[in-house]
Formats: sequence, structure tokens, C-alpha cells
Amino acid sequence: MAAPSVTAGAPVVLNGPVVKVHPVVLASIVDSFERRNEGAGRVIGTLLGTTDKHSVEITNCFSVPHNESEDEVAVDMEFAKNMYELHKKVSNTEQIMGWYATGNDITEHSVLIHEYYSREATNPIHLTVDTSLQGGRMNIKAYISTPMGVPGKTMGVMFTPLTVQYIYYDTERIGVDLITKTCFNPNRSMGLTSDLQQVGSAAGRLLESLNTVLQYSEDVLSGKISADNTVGRFLMDLVNQVPKITPEDFEAMLNSNINDLLMVTYLANLTQAQIALNEKLLNL
Repeated sequence: MAAPSVTAGAPVVLNGPVVKVHPVVLASIVDSFERRNEGAGRVIGTLLGTTDKHSVEITNCFSVPHNESEDEVAVDMEFAKNMYELHKKVSNTEQIMGWYATGNDITEHSVLIHEYYSREATNPIHLTVDTSLQGGRMNIKAYISTPMGVPGKTMGVMFTPLTVQYIYYDTERIGVDLITKTCFNPNRSMGLTSDLQQVGSAAGRLLESLNTVLQYSEDVLSGKISADNTVGRFLMDLVNQVPKITPEDFEAMLNSNINDLLMVTYLANLTQAQIALNEKLLNL
């Protein structure tokens, strides 16, 4: 699998690991919030993923039933354990990293729930997702708990914020781009694009990037803007990575790959037509 891409999230916090969140996690949290029981103020759930020395990568999650009022909170811990055991049969590399809650605040109940997850994971992460869209956006924050107080006296807990980054693989990026397009569609729906449309779209984005690079180079050479050594080194590395191939060979290779794609598309459509025709003949 290709290395994931990363986009910046919350402001950098020096203490604690960086929390990297995948799009599927946010989609699952929003879906569980939309399907919550009537009268429920928020939903909570378990975060799953992997960790290393410097970061925590959240790759999956599942919601956990709970009830809370002003005086008490009850969480179905047995459900959470059973769901995690089932999940391990599918993906045994993902471990419990912490828990999430919708909303923008940390309440007294959050401390109680965090205590349970402290028994399931070392220094668990608490992720909050503001589904109320305060400020016109869905703020996402991550915390770790730090004990505080006087030794031998009543101890308290302080939630320290962490850096949040949004991370995705190439396959996830396709889904995110498709969802983004629905924002500009009055029907809030968008059909899947064909293989040729995806190739055309990718070629268009590549052309735009090349035009940006060329415009920047021309502006530097003409003296309109000052040269940036960092950008220059990056462009040099990029040019050196391009394989040396003659235009004739490149055109022949491109045409060959396009012909292969057209052939596969044609065979797939032909197979689909044959199956549909066979089903109609059997139903006569």
C-alpha cells in the first residue's frame, strides 16, 4: 500500500504524540451521530488503530451504546468488549487507542469513561468531534489525560490537547474527492465516474500542476518574484525522478496503455451485456 498523505490539523502541541485520523473514522462518527437514539445528546465509541514512538494513527472505530443524564452515565462495556473481539478476527493489527465523543466539551462523565479506557489502553486518546458545527466547521480535537493534584490528597485529571492531522491513503482520497463534489450539487448526490473520466480528470490536474510550475519558473527568471532555494531543490529532485525517455517511445507506451484500458472496458461491458441477456432468456 502506498504511503499515506497528510494534511495539517490543529495547532502543534509539543507534549504528547501526534494523532493521525483517517477519513473513514470521521465518516463513521458522523454516521453514528445521525443514527443516535431519540433524545441522546451525544454518542461515544472506541477508537482503533496503531501507534509508534511519535504518533497514534486512528484507522477505524465503532460506536458504543450509552445513556447519560446530569447525575450519572452508563456505558455498555460488555458490548464494547464483544465488538472489539469480533473486530480482531478481521484486523488483528488494530488495537484500542482510546475513545471518541461528539460535542465540543469535556464533561465530568468524560472523566469516568476515560478511566475505563485507561484499563484497555496505555495512555488512551480522547477524540472530540463537534457535530454542532460551531463556527461553521466540524472542529476535531484530541486529548490525553494527565493526573494532577497534591500527593496523598484528592487527585484530579487534566486533559492536555494534542496535535491532530488528517491522513489518508490514495484509495481513501478517491472517496473523499467524490464526497466533496456532492457539496456543489443541488441534489447532494453524485454518480461514480468511469475509468476514462478518472484518467481525464487526473490528466487535467497534472496539467494544472505543470502550468503552475512553469509559471513560477518564468516569474523567477523574469525577476517578478525572488527565487526560493527550498522550492528550487524540490523541483530539481522532481525533474531528476522523471525517467529519460524519447517523445516517440513515450507516445507509443501511452497509446499502448490506453488501448489496454479500452480493451478491458470493452470486455467488461460485453460481459455485463451477456449476463443480462442470459438472465432475460432464463426468465422467459
